[in-house]
Formats: sequence, C-alpha cells, structure tokens
Amino acid sequence: MSLQGFVPPDPETEVSGVRFAVIQTPRRNRKRYPAGCVTLFDSASEAIAAADPDRNRHAAQVVGPSKSSEGQYIFYLMEWLA
Repeated sequence: MSLQGFVPPDPETEVSGVRFAVIQTPRRNRKRYPAGCVTLFDSASEAIAAADPDRNRHAAQVVGPSKSSEGQYIFYLMEWLA
C-alpha cells in the first residue's frame, strides 16, 4: 500500500487504519473525502451491501481519519470496491 501524498497514520494507535466504508459523493474522482461523507463498516461485504450508486453511495477501502491542514478530519481513498 502506497501512502505517498497522504498524512501518515499514527503508528502507535489503530485510529488511522485501513477500513471499509461507503462514501457519499456524486463524483468518484477525488483522493480524499471529509469524514462527514464517510460511513465505516467492519467488512468489505458490509460496505458493498450498504452501497447504493443510484444515491451516490459507493463502497470503498479508505485510510483514516487524518486531520488535514485545514483542521478537518478526512479519509483517503485506497480503492473503490464496486
């Protein structure tokens, strides 16, 4: 997993880890998303089941949360799952 250009996760905690999520977004061309647009799930299958592309809800694997330079909590997209 390459984290080039990402705020690095805290190596001493599990707070900023790789997770499965549904991201609420009309466009899937960004690399980072505000925490308010991200719903976390325990597994890839749960995220895929909760996704609804017709309502702009897309399953993904993300890293985060990290705090941006603007003070927002964000998640970085690793890959889209579906």
